[in-house]
Amino acid sequence: MVVNMSEKKFSKKHEWVSLDGDTATVGITKHATEMLGDIVFVEVPEAGKIVEKDGQAAVVESTKAASDVYSPISGEIIEGNKSIVDDPGNVNSDPEGASWFFKIKLKNKSELDSLMSITEYEKFVAENPS
Repeated sequence: MVVNMSEKKFSKKHEWVSLDGDTATVGITKHATEMLGDIVFVEVPEAGKIVEKDGQAAVVESTKAASDVYSPISGEIIEGNKSIVDDPGNVNSDPEGASWFFKIKLKNKSELDSLMSITEYEKFVAENPS
């Protein structure tokens, strides 16, 4: 499924969310991959795991740093993206497309209201470059 950028929401921790019904796809932003550098390891959550908003959900490691990936919303993981576990470098080439981290069944749709639009996110990144 191709996602229109205007439909994505962004967190201050550099995750993106795109919604399809009551299922959301979550990944890290291009800005996050640029800060991290070459990604060498990814760990994604297993289906069935319950995550809370802003709770740790996945791990990404690069040649520069290891970082947790947080879930911008609460819910139940329905799928982790095994392709980026097998080939972590794909996260660098397509972070906001095919290299999503997990899909989650939304617990509370109103949590999306606390996330930023692309315009708000770009302004946030410009004001908080590191």
